[in-house]
Amino acid sequence: MEGLLSSERDAVGREFFARVRARLTLDVPPALTDPAIAGARGDLDLDPSLWERAGVAATRPAAVLVGVVDRPEPTVLLTLRNAKLESHAGQIAFPGGKIEAGDASPAAAALREAEEEIGLDRGLVEPLGHLDLYLTFSGFRILPTVARVDPNHRLTLNRAEVDEAFEVPLAFLMDVRNHALHSREWKGVIRRYYAIPFGERYIWGVTAGILRNLYERVYLG
Repeated sequence: MEGLLSSERDAVGREFFARVRARLTLDVPPALTDPAIAGARGDLDLDPSLWERAGVAATRPAAVLVGVVDRPEPTVLLTLRNAKLESHAGQIAFPGGKIEAGDASPAAAALREAEEEIGLDRGLVEPLGHLDLYLTFSGFRILPTVARVDPNHRLTLNRAEVDEAFEVPLAFLMDVRNHALHSREWKGVIRRYYAIPFGERYIWGVTAGILRNLYERVYLG
């Protein structure tokens, strides 16, 4: 987007948020809390035989915040998980976690987690709609909430959970030329996953899969 006039850059953001509002809703899919219902996305592309062969099942409802910062050139807010965490240590992720009994909705859970992890004031976040449910090897049924984030936000990191928070240009993440499809063996099955390298950052797995879903839901069809 280099070289665009200010008005043109503003139009890019307006178009993205208009597309999100037109194509996504905050309706909660029944599959979030019912493992008997198939989701739409997952670490094994929801191939039942591969899930069975791997000996894993996704049963725990969770939510993440796909926060798009409404800058002249919009960015996506990501975190680098603490390197000492028991699971997914040192990986790039969206703010989020399991849905608690006190959460009014999956979107509310995503906002709570973002506030706890990176100090993002929920009053500066506007939830717009959910992406497809994403099932993970680690047992979660993740419902991503796409939201507009006020560019005037300030962050305070919970260092026990997050080493760093940073932003990546939305245009870069939505460019399919940056979406690489890789594969590796895991528990006797071949897992295919997306990776989106960005400079020294390596965005892959669940996070890259959700970003790919964002592209497909907002820009395709």
